[in-house]
Amino acid sequence: MKNWFLLAAYALLSHTTSAQQTLPVTKNKLVVIAHRGNHVDVPENTVAAIEATYQCGADYAELDLRTTKDGHLILMHDATVNRTTTGQGKVTDLTLAGLRQLTVKSKDGKPYRVPTFAEALEAARGKVNIYLDFKDAGVAEAWKQIQDAGMEKQIVVYLNEKEQYQPWRTTAPQVPLMASLPEEMHTPAQLERFLDEFHIAVLDNITDSALLAVARKRKVAVWLDAQSPTEGPEKWNAVIKTGVQGIQSDQPGALVRFLKQHDH
Repeated sequence: MKNWFLLAAYALLSHTTSAQQTLPVTKNKLVVIAHRGNHVDVPENTVAAIEATYQCGADYAELDLRTTKDGHLILMHDATVNRTTTGQGKVTDLTLAGLRQLTVKSKDGKPYRVPTFAEALEAARGKVNIYLDFKDAGVAEAWKQIQDAGMEKQIVVYLNEKEQYQPWRTTAPQVPLMASLPEEMHTPAQLERFLDEFHIAVLDNITDSALLAVARKRKVAVWLDAQSPTEGPEKWNAVIKTGVQGIQSDQPGALVRFLKQHDH
């Protein structure tokens, strides 16, 4: 998810909009993001995981978007269905009908299906925001479905590739975009230059105090990843001490309870 902009690309993209990127309204003072949806008890990237996200009190379900062979938008983290379903093969080699025949692997043995993006939007509408990890999809079609669902104000889009920036800025200039600062950038001056060139609302990978100060000055939110096999209060406290605005978690319900207990 890193290194998606190179310094050489700066000259290729210019300011395309002055539209205000307003982040969605959240319940928690410190934003809580459920990584791939709340998949503690149900499978990741499913309607059930979205439902579990708002039930546990988190602010966002982080979901991964891909495109099937016949052009349908679906939720799937990996490029293949091998890990998470009973099937085999690349998403881009499978039709929606073929994906519908697969069962998503689960701990509880219940039958879960790969959801379409439209189904995910319907499940989230009015209940929880979506942090859309834009893996492999067309911007125009994704935006159309977001508009059709009335979810324009409940979306933040994470960009994985530099080529995704311009289409989003052109098609939906008001949508808040999220990115990782390229790994070769280490100084406040480099971050300033990056933010001058690209209209970004959220960064996910800066922890240096000098860089965080620039982000605060520029009113750019920082949401850090905490998800790991050892995730818990020690990790959460370390993230909180950096003064960032959000945490992505594999244990969103426990994180919400922790934040309430400690008045965060």
